[in-house]
Order: sequence, then structure tokens, then C-alpha cells
Amino acid sequence: MLATHQWMGGAMAFPDVCKMPFPFPFFNLGLRPMTIPACWHILLFGGPMHNLFAKTPITLLDQPGVLGGVISQVFMQMQRHITGSFTLLLRGGPATRLTSLAVQNRMNIVGFECIPGMHFKFFNFKF
Repeated sequence: MLATHQWMGGAMAFPDVCKMPFPFPFFNLGLRPMTIPACWHILLFGGPMHNLFAKTPITLLDQPGVLGGVISQVFMQMQRHITGSFTLLLRGGPATRLTSLAVQNRMNIVGFECIPGMHFKFFNFKF
């Protein structure tokens, strides 16, 4: 399973139902580069890894719902993970990975890590 780290990637959720003045479903996106606190001394591809204690303070794509979420009454709010690895601990917390569940827009919607942050390059070496 792919681990999550501070480079690109993120968590997506749908439907994040916000009021604008009527309830309307939006996508909700939490980007990993904004996540704090990361495990700064444990690097993966040069980026700090994330554990279950890491939170993203701002989520995106629900800005038109200015009256807030139906459940949380807020928009563009915190995202935090609720599932992690059972076998790998980073700084005392379970490591997060691709497909980890995340509560987004405070408690308005449950999404998951679905945008991979790893970039694979293929090299053609000729000897």
C-alpha cells in the first residue's frame, strides 16, 4: 500500500452538502502539502511522511457553499484521518496510506485518500 507524504496528493470526498441558500452537493479536497504536523525526520521520496495525528487545516472546492455544511455549519474547514496502518507507527501514531478514511470539512463528510502523491519515472539506461 502506498504511504502518504508531504508532496502532492490528497483526499477527496463527495457529496459535501453545503447550503447556498439551498443544500447543494460539492466535492471536497484536502491537499497533503498543507498538512501539519508531518513527521519531519522520516522522509519518503524526500517528503515528510504523515501519521494519524496529521491534520489539514483547510479543504477546498466547497467555497460556493458560503452558508456552511448541512451537518458542520462550516466550509473550508479541517480534514483529519480516522484510519491508518496497523503495522507501521511513525512518531507514536499509525502511518496513513492511500485509501485511508478521512473526515473532511470538520465533520460534514467522510472521504478517503485517493490522489496518489508518488511520481514514478522510468529510465532507459544504455550500456
